[in-house]
Amino acid sequence: MHKFIAKAEIKSIMKKVKFSNKEPKDFSKIIHKRVNQYFKDRGISKAGNLHMYVKTAVMLMLYFVPYVMLLLNILPIWAMFVMYAIMGFGISGIGLSIMHDSNHEAFSNKKWVNKLFGFSMNIMGFSAYNWKIQHNVLHHTFTNVYGLDEDIHDKPFIRLSPHGKLKSYHRYQHIYAPILYCFSTISWFFIKDIKQLKVYKNSNLTPKETRESMLNIPVTIITKIVLLFYIIALPIMIGLPWWVVITGFVLMHMVGGLVITTIFQLAHVVEGPEHHDAHKTDMIEGSRAVHQLKTTANFAMKSPLVTWFAGGLNFQIEHHLFPTICHVHYTKISKIVKETAQEFGLPYYHQPKMWKAVVSHLRMLKQFGNMKMA
Repeated sequence: MHKFIAKAEIKSIMKKVKFSNKEPKDFSKIIHKRVNQYFKDRGISKAGNLHMYVKTAVMLMLYFVPYVMLLLNILPIWAMFVMYAIMGFGISGIGLSIMHDSNHEAFSNKKWVNKLFGFSMNIMGFSAYNWKIQHNVLHHTFTNVYGLDEDIHDKPFIRLSPHGKLKSYHRYQHIYAPILYCFSTISWFFIKDIKQLKVYKNSNLTPKETRESMLNIPVTIITKIVLLFYIIALPIMIGLPWWVVITGFVLMHMVGGLVITTIFQLAHVVEGPEHHDAHKTDMIEGSRAVHQLKTTANFAMKSPLVTWFAGGLNFQIEHHLFPTICHVHYTKISKIVKETAQEFGLPYYHQPKMWKAVVSHLRMLKQFGNMKMA
């Protein structure tokens, strides 16, 4: 069965798929030594700094200031929709910067601070616990491995891997995919989180003995109820037209969904990075570090604006090699990573402009939509 969510067999497949650990002599050791030396020479922490804290405040304001303006009920209807759209960018900013670094233990050196800001994901209505399993465990370990990396598993109407099931309508996916991306976070809120609760539990990916695991289901349900109350019920209760609130809610998620999904797709489903199939492969050639280089790509590395808003995820290679380093340092360490990769004859995929990465992604969608299962 080639559908990620269909069976609770994830853990057994994880145990089956191994990395050969063969790599150019001491690559992993040397690249980590060089990056660590960068921080040591400058006497700086790998965690967030003032830049990160200012960005955190701005991203939170992008979400909550428009929300407060809506609650004041002093705006014309067209301006209300503008506020919802801005909140969509706020969701994107919080997700790409604050919660992402925090749930990677990269926001701060203090565990409680990471946990606190990692909960920003729950404030948006999503489960941070589920996300850490999907992203930190599965995606970061088995990047672009179909059957284990949920980011590329079969989506409704979209094929993101050459190993996925090919349908006749996939030949048009490069045209309609961006429209569907707009609905990714709203689908995540109502469907994906609930499915993951069941799948991860049945796959023994949520240890029963931990407090966080035991609280995951009630916390997920409660935070979704709280979100629906403050984002839908409360504005209606204070007098906003119900149709404006519902439409605004959808608009907010369309903006957030498009931005977040696009940023993540440009890192792995573009020309260059390779793909694997967990159902057909027991051994992946190379160490985990080499695997990250072979399955990941950067984009718009010289754009301060993209880097700032995307939470440094345009430096996806650096993120996958050093997930516990705060993204505000990626621009600096990318030179070390690129030079070391080239020194060892390893790939360092990157697109100079974001629009070129988008075009590359659409070309891959077109290719995957017209090729038989690998």
